[in-house]
Amino acid sequence: MEIWQAIVLGAVQGFAEFLPISSSGHLILLQRWLGVTEGGIFFDIMLHIGTLIPVFIVFFKDILGLFQKPFKKMLFLIVATIPAGLTGVLLGDLVEGAFYEGTLFSAILLSVTFLLTASELVFAEVFSKKTENKLPLSMKSSVIMGLAQSVAIVPGLSRSGTVITGGTIAKLKNEENASFAFLMSIPVILGAAVISGYKVIKGGAVIEPLPIIFGVLTAAITGYIAIKGMLKLIKKANYKWFSLYLVIMAIASTVSSLAFGI
Repeated sequence: MEIWQAIVLGAVQGFAEFLPISSSGHLILLQRWLGVTEGGIFFDIMLHIGTLIPVFIVFFKDILGLFQKPFKKMLFLIVATIPAGLTGVLLGDLVEGAFYEGTLFSAILLSVTFLLTASELVFAEVFSKKTENKLPLSMKSSVIMGLAQSVAIVPGLSRSGTVITGGTIAKLKNEENASFAFLMSIPVILGAAVISGYKVIKGGAVIEPLPIIFGVLTAAITGYIAIKGMLKLIKKANYKWFSLYLVIMAIASTVSSLAFGI
């Protein structure tokens, strides 16, 4: 992998992780288009680690609050993490095989999941604007958002978009929906990085450090910009332009595979 390719992928990861457009789906698509074959899912996970840096910066006070008595929010976070953890362990390899194999089937599958994300964003915007009495974070909303995150291990289904939609269904206040959705990314991404790193070490794969370093730094910078922008958008529940964008990307995924074999 060339350094410029790592920078491009890092920038895409940083923006797409926190904007509701699916970072994993975009990484798969761009790796196909750029002809990147090295790194695979381990490189993707390292880019996700890069996007955790701005989460720690922006939500530093919220993270500290997790360790304050009565540890209520910490309990909610643990509950919300369990479904995604179980799904990742049980179905992670199956999902990886279906989307990373670079066939027409995987391209069409990615298009379908992009369209599903577009649909849920339209629903979230309409539902949020119709909901008047919004609620604080609770065990119920944590469970709903946790189940939503477990579904979003599928590339093309935006983690942030799906989790925020779950919070919207639970009638969660916009500000708490945003902060908790971003906090939920921490244990899931760290867990995935540990598992992926173990597989790479066990398999004896050779990983070039320089592209990963550039990719991670780029992901961190663009991720910070995306978080700041997304926090404003969630307050307004304005997602329709992302839905339109995802429809375009869904078409591009299938057309590029049919017309050019990529």
